[in-house]
Amino acid sequence: MFQDRARIHVQAGRGGDGALSFRREKHVPKGGPDGGDGGPGGDVVLVADPDLRDLSAFRSRRRFAAGKGGSGGGSGRHGATGDPVELRVPVGTQVLDEDDLLVADLAGPGARVVVARGGAGGRGNKRFATPTRQTPRFAETGLPGERAELELRLKLLADAALVGLPNAGKSSLLARISNAKPKVADYPFTTLQPVLGTVDSDERQLVVADVPGLIEGASEGVGLGHEFLAHLERARLLVHVIDVSDGDPAERFAAIDHELAEYGAGLADRPQAVVLNKIDLLPEPPPFDVEDERIRRVFALSCATGEGVERFRRALFELCPPEPAAHDSEGLADFLVYRPRPDPRRGFRILRTDRGYRVSGRTPSEEELEAALREAGAKTGDEVEVEGEVLEFQ
Repeated sequence: MFQDRARIHVQAGRGGDGALSFRREKHVPKGGPDGGDGGPGGDVVLVADPDLRDLSAFRSRRRFAAGKGGSGGGSGRHGATGDPVELRVPVGTQVLDEDDLLVADLAGPGARVVVARGGAGGRGNKRFATPTRQTPRFAETGLPGERAELELRLKLLADAALVGLPNAGKSSLLARISNAKPKVADYPFTTLQPVLGTVDSDERQLVVADVPGLIEGASEGVGLGHEFLAHLERARLLVHVIDVSDGDPAERFAAIDHELAEYGAGLADRPQAVVLNKIDLLPEPPPFDVEDERIRRVFALSCATGEGVERFRRALFELCPPEPAAHDSEGLADFLVYRPRPDPRRGFRILRTDRGYRVSGRTPSEEELEAALREAGAKTGDEVEVEGEVLEFQ
């Protein structure tokens, strides 16, 4: 089943703890501090993969966590960087945060964005040695990685999209001109999900999308096709497929055009072509007297007999030139810069001492302190020093 939306929870890796260690070798009974730094936690990264077609990979698994950074060691050894998590998504995937704000738009193959950054590793006690403090008996714990609840929304990238009322023959047309094999039947709403097909010529390939049929009120959430209007936003050409045996073609064109205009997102200004389908059911093709500068060409054809289909297929390459359309240049950026919200705990750090823990920096609230200590691995009974006062962790 085609899936164009998914909700995921991502958790970047925690930074490794700095080491609390002193040099101890033969004939060096009182060596200085030599604790190394902890490694940074792993990131969670989204990558646009041109081989993927939908988000069904996230149907069974929705929680992803990167690896924790390695702890520092003695002799100045630093911890390893935590293992990152790389999630592959289809080209055209948008990433939104909990507040429904756009985080990233992966509109190009290979585009990548870090959606959760790993926490910084803690510094070892070697980093705190000074001429006046030669034996620091504390080291930093690693910071927690970022976490986020994200929604992924796929907007198909297609050169042309077939739109029209149910049972107009869109799937039959796509099957005729491309390598796609959509379900074709003689009843409305045969197509329940978008279908992509590639149309080949000697020098180029085009991607054509078949979107479920629209009905009146689709832009307001009525009918089956309203969820898929978003897939039209990036199509360079909209192809109206009209069943000429079922009424005035101009009225049917106006009905679909109204829904596209009501939906917005620039669909009303998109270049369009009109396909008058099922002409084999009439003595002669009906007139289509619509004067509209957006309409580039009008085609009369029959998917049943094949009449006029090849002419339409060849014309698609003229109507969709090789250079990318300029109408969506901003939307087709590789991705929007991701700027995570600042972590309020950045104002203080937890130091691990030989007796327990110590808080450095601003004084956190009780809730912040308890959460930070638990993440640092504090256990009941550990000593915690806050502003010179020693407390017992409960």
